[in-house]
Amino acid sequence: MNTNMEVPWAVEQEHSRFSSFIVRSVAATLGMLLLAVVFLMAVPRANAATTVSTADQDFMLAAGQVNLTEMKLGEYAAQNGKRDDVKEFGQRMVKDHTAINDDLKALAAQKAVSLSDTLDATHQMMADKLMALTGSEFDKAYIAGMFKGHKKAIKAFKAGSDETIDTDVKSFADKSIPVLEEHLKLITAIKKS
Repeated sequence: MNTNMEVPWAVEQEHSRFSSFIVRSVAATLGMLLLAVVFLMAVPRANAATTVSTADQDFMLAAGQVNLTEMKLGEYAAQNGKRDDVKEFGQRMVKDHTAINDDLKALAAQKAVSLSDTLDATHQMMADKLMALTGSEFDKAYIAGMFKGHKKAIKAFKAGSDETIDTDVKSFADKSIPVLEEHLKLITAIKKS
């Protein structure tokens, strides 16, 4: 038996499993966060300290974390992606999610909601895992994560919009959905190429 042929295959298989794990981890984390937002919006809490319900506030906080994550990963993809279409998509994520986040910041200020300007531990860990990859390995994981994440985000934003109490927060969610749908369309085309 030639052991020289077995070792590269085993390394490649392990490498593939690691990349697959990263993709599933990124998509699962984003999906769980967005589903938690929808759940929290359905559970009213007493003693809300803002002019919006706690559920609406939680939605805004979660949307802020998603925007910060998309901007950070998009920036990394634009600078470190191997494929040109991945770099371009990363630039688009930075541009679009910066605009969405600017709208969210204005809304949050109006509603007395304090948004974080840094990633929470969960999102930071997700970003760190993805940014630990390089070259085509990063591209593959980024594309898969963006595809799965945007599908889940669209579903969660639609559900959130349906359950939002404040009309301004609902308007923000409704305005964001077409942008997320366009991102899904773009990443689907990249995934197929």
